[in-house]
Amino acid sequence: MTTITRRHALIGSASALLLPSAVRAEGTWPSGPVTLIVGYAAGGGADINARELAQIMSPLIGQQVIVDNKGGAAGSLGVRIVASAKPDGQTLFYAVGTNVIINPHIQKGAIDTLAALAPICQTTAYQYVLAVNPKVPANSAAELVALAKKDPEKLTFSSSGVGGNNHLAGALFAQAADIKITHVPYKGTGPALADVISGQITMNFSSLPPAVSQIKAGNLKALAVTGDKRVKSLPDVPTLKEQGIDVVVNSWHGLFAPAKTPDAILDKIEKEAKEAMKDPKWEAALSKDGLELPPDRTRAEFAKFVRDEHAFWGKTLKDLHVEME
Repeated sequence: MTTITRRHALIGSASALLLPSAVRAEGTWPSGPVTLIVGYAAGGGADINARELAQIMSPLIGQQVIVDNKGGAAGSLGVRIVASAKPDGQTLFYAVGTNVIINPHIQKGAIDTLAALAPICQTTAYQYVLAVNPKVPANSAAELVALAKKDPEKLTFSSSGVGGNNHLAGALFAQAADIKITHVPYKGTGPALADVISGQITMNFSSLPPAVSQIKAGNLKALAVTGDKRVKSLPDVPTLKEQGIDVVVNSWHGLFAPAKTPDAILDKIEKEAKEAMKDPKWEAALSKDGLELPPDRTRAEFAKFVRDEHAFWGKTLKDLHVEME
């Protein structure tokens, strides 16, 4: 564990006199409060998870980590803000994978995320839950499919924005089940899910953090999860594949900095974030939210993973004909 102490600061200052500027840069991070940009409205999975990480990281780095919601364009507004920020590590992006690997392929004038952002580390791995309003007369994915075939113009599904994984999960579900459901995009999972709870929207393929508590409270009904195995927080909810629908959708959260941020600063942020992720509070938060710890990857390995995912989805999205609406 790294703590900010007077002795630590003096050692950093002494090293700065002897070593290259990159080390001096490392010694100056953080130089003040650190802002975590989330590309969605408050209340969604990324927002909840970012705030949990911020609470654990703040005492570790000796500065306040502040979450700033910048919802819009399926997370791309947040990308642009971070990409244009000063590359000093003080403004970071708490990304949903789709913000970085999918949006560039489907949004007109989208920013080149591979060039504009520097990957730091993956913070979670997770899947989605097919949640419907409790009054929807279906208790399984198969019954929902039958309902859609009976009245193909009636069913709607909300998402956090075009190209988000909960949009893609809905599109893949409709394609695999050969049904029509109308997509209604929002500026985040929070408001998208709220309209399912109120009954304005039929369903949402929600990230787990905002949905699990609502499901357990009876405000939503869970019909399926989208991964290749059930989740601990909803053990009685089967996967889509268990119900004969060949769809698997997984996702992740990760930390990114503006491109051209010095390697020494990126290394320091990676070290502190991973130290925070060793805290039992982090694993407890993930378990509560229905998320999992990510694979143990170095910063270089995470960057390669992001590039590979970017290339994979570039091809897949052409087959799905997903475009910005």
